[in-house]
Amino acid sequence: MDAVRLWRATSGPFRLLMFHSAPSWSASTGVAALRTARTSRDARIRCCSSNVAAPASAAPAASGAPDRRRGKSASTSDRDSIRAIRLKKVEELRSKGHEPYAYKWDRSHTTQHIQDLYSYLGNGEECKEVFVSISGRVVARRQFGKLAFLTLRDDSGIIQLYCEKESLQDDQFEHLKAFVDVGDIVGASGSIKKTEKGELSIHVKSFAILTKSLLPLPDKYHGLTDIDKRYRQRYIDMIANPEVANVFRVRAKIVSEVRKTMESLGFIEVETPVLQGAAGGAEARPFVTYHNSLGRDLFLRIATELHLKRMLVGGLEKIYEIGRIFRNEGISTRHNPEFTTIELYEAYSDYQSMMNMAEEIVTRCAQVIHGKLNIEYQGTEICLERPWRRETMHNLVKEHTGINFTDFGDDVEAAKEAAIKALGIGSEDKDSLFIQTCPSVGHVLNEVFELVVEPNLVQPTFVLDYPVEISPLAKPHRRHSGLTERFELFICGRELANAFSELTDPMDQRARLEEQVKQHNEKRAAINPPKDLSEEKEKDADDDAYEVTLDEDFITSLEYGMPPASGMGLGIDRLVMLLTNSASIRDVIAFPVLKIQQ
Repeated sequence: MDAVRLWRATSGPFRLLMFHSAPSWSASTGVAALRTARTSRDARIRCCSSNVAAPASAAPAASGAPDRRRGKSASTSDRDSIRAIRLKKVEELRSKGHEPYAYKWDRSHTTQHIQDLYSYLGNGEECKEVFVSISGRVVARRQFGKLAFLTLRDDSGIIQLYCEKESLQDDQFEHLKAFVDVGDIVGASGSIKKTEKGELSIHVKSFAILTKSLLPLPDKYHGLTDIDKRYRQRYIDMIANPEVANVFRVRAKIVSEVRKTMESLGFIEVETPVLQGAAGGAEARPFVTYHNSLGRDLFLRIATELHLKRMLVGGLEKIYEIGRIFRNEGISTRHNPEFTTIELYEAYSDYQSMMNMAEEIVTRCAQVIHGKLNIEYQGTEICLERPWRRETMHNLVKEHTGINFTDFGDDVEAAKEAAIKALGIGSEDKDSLFIQTCPSVGHVLNEVFELVVEPNLVQPTFVLDYPVEISPLAKPHRRHSGLTERFELFICGRELANAFSELTDPMDQRARLEEQVKQHNEKRAAINPPKDLSEEKEKDADDDAYEVTLDEDFITSLEYGMPPASGMGLGIDRLVMLLTNSASIRDVIAFPVLKIQQ
């Protein structure tokens, strides 16, 4: 059932006449002009576009409800058949001088605006002195003899279009039945009416098809349930599941609030290169591309850290960047190859300052989105009331396993043996193999932490004082040898932020980065697979086959002098997951990276 035939050609091709039994109105002239126009029964309106939403209570109609004019039931047609039928409608409309893909529509209200203004009307009451113009997508329709009800959805919500044959001029009603399908984007104008059943509606006097939809929408009752298709064709997901679009509205609010927080604290936003000559600031496999003019490989950044620190050297004391990060690694419910972080740096502060900053950012965002600091995530209540728990990595591991890693000194073999025994895993277990390859006690401590402690950190927890071996960019702890002034923030068993008192000694920084390169190369050599390994093991080995290089220019910048500073990286995607109760990172990224469809 399609509704574009409601048009008649005016002078010139593709200009549409909107039909009225009541006078027509152009939203561009305003409500007052509309009232005046009611005295001119023949007033004409150019084909533009307006939003209308049908009532939530309206029964859904399949995108191809029975088309009586053609004697074909689109609800039983396959996708290609429906597309062919709708293409014929497009041709027929054009043959009659009606353009099914409009240039514009002047609308006076959104659906929510109308709901807010006229909800006071009583059942059966109509506000005839006011005309409105709206536009949106038809998401449902039903028909009873000389009445048709369309549910129109725009960005703000839905509203019902009350289409009465007697209120539409000539054969408009028949045109509506013949040309308007579920999925079409239409514009409509008319008065405000609340039906006898209490449904606020637009009593349609004229309408136009603004965009003819060629493909059917998912079934109203079953929706779009194929998870892969929902991510792959997000535009359909957003049409079929309006709550999905709300996630991205909330995401925008969160990013906006993060910016407001930073600006209120005196930080300025900067931008650093996405294409870099050396991938640094983290240890991760980079994406590599080739620059034709320069004749060299470049890397998509795996962090913004090193360039932001260069700006500290240059004299900017409070800086941040919200940007996309790219890591050529695995995909899971927590990981996407491209993701968004905020990274911020403050001169003359230490990692204690960054703990306060993390609390400030997260709690402000929670208040904006939820209006409270006690929220629910996947069935668990999370309390964001400050202050959050602060505990060292050593103490947390001892609490969960009984092992005090400070007792081992530099005896890495004793640490490995104690860890494997405490975890109760066999020598062939994957986790055991990871532990066996650890080059230091600090690495063993971190492996045990990730296996045993991390999943249990449900309430907000700052994990403090990481081993120096796994923290090449953090300042040595001022009181405990072998540790650094570093924390990671965990909520709901996943890392949300990572921060340091920044290392400013260029000689120490060079030594640590050189050691990182050395350890990575040794790991590459140790796992370099012989030719007869299985395909799966070859792939595991290939994941660490990338090169790690030293960013000499970054070391040079430190030699000019970087002030004492602290810095933090916080995952925007994971923050949005927390505040929207989303189980997967793909739910909060509009277009996540997916495998090639077979």
